[in-house]
Amino acid sequence: MMSGQTPSGGTFRPGTPDPETSDPVAFDTVLVANRGEIAARIIRTLRALGIKAVAVYSDADEGAYHLDRADQAVRLERGYLDIDGVIDAALATGAQAVHPGYGFLAENPAFARACERAGLVFVGPPAEAIEAMGDKIRAKETVAAAGVPVVPGTTDLAQAAQVGFPLLIKPSAGGGGKGMLRVDDPAGLAEALASARRTAAAAFGDDTLLVERFVENPRHIEFQVMADRHGNVIHLGERECSLQRRHQKIVEEAPSPLLDEATRERMGAAAVEAARSCGYVGAGTVEFIVGDGEFYFMEMNTRLQVEHPVTEKITNLDLVELQIRVAEGHPLPMTQGQVRLSGHAVEARVYAEDPVRGFLPTGGTVLRYREPLMFGVRFDSGIAEGSVVGSSYDPMLCKVIARGADREQALRLLSAALSQLTLLGVTTNVGFLRELLAHPDVLAGNLDTGLVERHLDELVSTREVPHEVLAAAALERDLSRVGGTDPWDIADGWRIGERAWNTMRIGDAEVRTRAGEVAIDGGEPVAASLTADSAGRLKLVYAGVGHTYAWAKDGDVVWLGREGDTWVLKETERLDAARHRDGSGGDGVVRSPMPGTVLVVKAAVGDAVTAGQALIVVEAMKMEHTVSAPVDGKVTELPVRVGQRVDMDAILMVVEP
Repeated sequence: MMSGQTPSGGTFRPGTPDPETSDPVAFDTVLVANRGEIAARIIRTLRALGIKAVAVYSDADEGAYHLDRADQAVRLERGYLDIDGVIDAALATGAQAVHPGYGFLAENPAFARACERAGLVFVGPPAEAIEAMGDKIRAKETVAAAGVPVVPGTTDLAQAAQVGFPLLIKPSAGGGGKGMLRVDDPAGLAEALASARRTAAAAFGDDTLLVERFVENPRHIEFQVMADRHGNVIHLGERECSLQRRHQKIVEEAPSPLLDEATRERMGAAAVEAARSCGYVGAGTVEFIVGDGEFYFMEMNTRLQVEHPVTEKITNLDLVELQIRVAEGHPLPMTQGQVRLSGHAVEARVYAEDPVRGFLPTGGTVLRYREPLMFGVRFDSGIAEGSVVGSSYDPMLCKVIARGADREQALRLLSAALSQLTLLGVTTNVGFLRELLAHPDVLAGNLDTGLVERHLDELVSTREVPHEVLAAAALERDLSRVGGTDPWDIADGWRIGERAWNTMRIGDAEVRTRAGEVAIDGGEPVAASLTADSAGRLKLVYAGVGHTYAWAKDGDVVWLGREGDTWVLKETERLDAARHRDGSGGDGVVRSPMPGTVLVVKAAVGDAVTAGQALIVVEAMKMEHTVSAPVDGKVTELPVRVGQRVDMDAILMVVEP
């Protein structure tokens, strides 16, 4: 039975017990077939249950955060998708079960069957349930037969126009929004179908498409379901996941501010029937589109979701623990009537990405990381100071979850937690998240899946660097040189007669400093002083006002953070801002807009190219970015090749105008 849970009456809807699983077993060791915050979160529960946790890792993750949390770690020669490697690691370490986490192998029926053949318990649903829900067409047919409402649509592409416009094209085998296309009129239908088919074939190895009616201004609401091997299925309430960008969730909350109790009961019952329809076991999520007062089944994720902590916060349950107990063969420790929802919880996903540069993935080494200790706030993290964030995997660094007595308090607490989070060394979306949480429509609960894209310009700040931040960076340069015994090393501008100015360029600004004063871009000198404390913070007094910054250095680069904003500053020559936005400059130098791997090179030295012509494709963290020629000219340098890893702003090509 789950710790802290005591059933108090009620009856389960009867099912058909499996005689082979009627007697529960107790796991001694469980292998976690995932990485990062996913693996760290699962390992935390396993350790709390007294179960040994085995971690696996790829070469790119050697020394990763989750490895230190496990009792044992095994290297996978061919990476996380290597089914045979994972099975061999589980058997070699004496594991009785494998927890697949959220992704990678979690929704792979072949992996579930491989575990079964090896005598290992797969902590998840039967392979047949994964197959039934993994194919969007088959999933719709299965749940529709059980009476669950589905979005009108067709798999007969010749009849696609009959669905009505606007319509949505979806790869049947896809997920995460990849390959989904909206079509607003018949003129663009044929081209969109061809494009979606190509994307589906390349991404999923299956070009089967599904065409559905596009629901205008929809809300994305999902229900957490749990099922055991004895025929018992319940739901644990809903999560609102409407705040998305490019079909990827950003902020999730529970319960939804939209649903009343009657609608919640109807949707919850539909979610339970969807799970029953495929013989589900374990934790799963039934996702619905809600619009025009109706709800429709969208898909079922046959695994634990990234956003599951908000459900844990309002139910006081550990969903990983429930997964483990169900996998051991225990019946669910509660009935539907015993599920209680209390308070409100909101989660924000912190990504290694740069909103100002179109949310391109970033990377680097985590130089400073501090999670604030706040009542009602939880951090699920896969990083620590010294962690290297590369381009091989998903860019999510951590999740911040806040619970309040009501929605207003939860939102306020989450924003405060983000403002006090220190994460330097990797550019993140924390500032963007705080802007989103403060948006009037978000505060009012007027959500839909297009809200973020509609308001992107006002949510992404491109403000100039404040003068006090420039002053802190300039004075930090002087401060870092103090401490030697030679007075001639001190950059205080001393000379006979009076102190002179030290002049430097930081980004686009000219900054002059001398003892006790700073002048920026030719302005009047302002009184300023800077000190560092033992906690790694800089304390600036600028024009009589105090400012405190989180602080880290990487060579000659200074990282400063305050209230969710981060500045990366160095003494440098003036840089062309347009080049840094799109990876190319008017001087003909083509640079990488993000750290990643060169996927395609479309020109060679000596080739003539025209401005705007696609030259190189760089891939990182599941995202491809095409870099174009900045000017008409001839390619004179090509220092990279296909398959080469490159850093952000690395020179990819030089075009002589």
